[in-house]
Amino acid sequence: MADERAKRRLAAIAVADVVGYSRMMEADEAGTLAALKERRKAILEPIVRDRGGRIVKLMGDGVLMEFTSAVNAVEAAVELQAKMAEANQSVTEHRRILLRIGINLGDVIGEGSDIYGDGVNVAARLEALAEPGGVCVSAKVHEELRGKGNAAFEDMGEVALKNIVRPVRVYRVETSTGQVGGRAATTSAARPSIAVLPFDNLSGDPSQQYLSDGITEDITTELSRFRNLTVAARHASFHLARMGINPMQAARDLGANYVIEGSVQKAGERIRITAQLIDARTGNHVWAERYDRECHDIFAVQDEVVAAIVTTLEGRMVAAAALQVRRRPTSSWTAYDFFLQGRELADANMEKEAVPLFSRATAIDPDFAHAHAWLAIALLGRYWFDTDPRTLHEASLAAQRAMELDSNDPTVHHANGMVMVWLREYERAGVHFDRAVALNPADAQIRADRANWLRYAGRPEEALASIDDALKRTPFPPHWFWVIRAKILLELRRYGEVVAALDNMPKKDHTAWLTLAAAHDHLGHAALAAHALAKARELRPSISSRELIAVNPYAHRDALKPLLDGLRNAGLPE
Repeated sequence: MADERAKRRLAAIAVADVVGYSRMMEADEAGTLAALKERRKAILEPIVRDRGGRIVKLMGDGVLMEFTSAVNAVEAAVELQAKMAEANQSVTEHRRILLRIGINLGDVIGEGSDIYGDGVNVAARLEALAEPGGVCVSAKVHEELRGKGNAAFEDMGEVALKNIVRPVRVYRVETSTGQVGGRAATTSAARPSIAVLPFDNLSGDPSQQYLSDGITEDITTELSRFRNLTVAARHASFHLARMGINPMQAARDLGANYVIEGSVQKAGERIRITAQLIDARTGNHVWAERYDRECHDIFAVQDEVVAAIVTTLEGRMVAAAALQVRRRPTSSWTAYDFFLQGRELADANMEKEAVPLFSRATAIDPDFAHAHAWLAIALLGRYWFDTDPRTLHEASLAAQRAMELDSNDPTVHHANGMVMVWLREYERAGVHFDRAVALNPADAQIRADRANWLRYAGRPEEALASIDDALKRTPFPPHWFWVIRAKILLELRRYGEVVAALDNMPKKDHTAWLTLAAAHDHLGHAALAAHALAKARELRPSISSRELIAVNPYAHRDALKPLLDGLRNAGLPE
């Protein structure tokens, strides 16, 4: 006992952790390890040394640091986050290294060069509360800095920390670098942020996966309608879940302080849906429920789930308000089933196969607005390949019908905006896209297609800002986001950046290969241009300059010049 007392000391403990470490390692293990080593040598070690601290140990994706002064610890953390943000500006978004840092002032027990004890444990729990790029400190640290230094703090209130007996008052350090993928994060002190993970398919039939995915998407969409909730992008949630990352880590990677998970089991005309809301900071279950219903009651179940989540998180809201927000999409289970199957194919860029499923949904329920809107979107995807004016006319009719049925739905305006682009009615397209964004600000796909509208309308600088905004809203964007960005950069004649953007696509479609071929030609890379063009023609043998002119609805033909000139030099036929 006396020996242990002799080893005890008061210290300021800082714990830092890399956000999304598992995802980065899976994508590029060697590159991630090399980047972390370089940042440690160039940034971390000098800062800790200059502030009179020491690195106690490295812990895979984290680091434990000890300082003799709480002031020095906080100043080191703020400087570290600033230097990391500066270093991130020179790399592509998916390679950026973001840290969370927690700092506590308390007793530690020394054992050789290592330290342990409650002081360390609290620092580790505080790190888990910090937003990506942010710093959280305990009340002891906050009190120690009163009147010292320039740091400003935001009181997050008392928080129950896992395995810590008493609640700890937590403060967020105002650093200006708290970021999620390069954008300001929403803290738990402001409004709740939620990640909806894909519901598990318990039906024992893989072909039923579309049902659980569709229900997940619908719940995500409905929650996004509440302006006082921040909802993680659907693609990002699905990406992390399918990588096998556990829910708590997924929530942390997405910058969410709550996570929703559940399951769907369909047997005949009966369906069982379970859902639970988990506090990602503590791992505690906040709410859970199971619903056993007839299939035709599925929409009522979704309403109940959304209402329960909203009322649980926001006590001042009532379930009635949640139920009034959404319109029942259809009264037919069969129509909804066809709709979900079609949406799954459309999400996989298989629009041609999705068209008949959406058509069946609208035939069963002619008043199903969402099905008409998605039918229009899928028909536009088919038009890209067949360039048949009748296909475009069908898409226009479907979008118009959706608008007649529900003029206050973001997907309906999204579909109409896309149709107007292809009809070259750019002003009307802009009205619909702006309305779609206003109705659902969280939908990154709407923002990406809005960037396409700006590109075709002859506003490439604004288009670039729009697609970059969409990319910032999801850490795992669909690959076609990068194609849009590359095409915009090509029009701006920023050819090196075109190549860098398309490096984010592990599997390229023919449009990506064509864009890459043109960029390489302008850079003087003749062999690479020829290779990329050959890849494009493998995927679409009929491609020609004439076809590219037909399938790109530009307001000004000159915008196509960088693409056509590069491809013609590379050998594309007229």
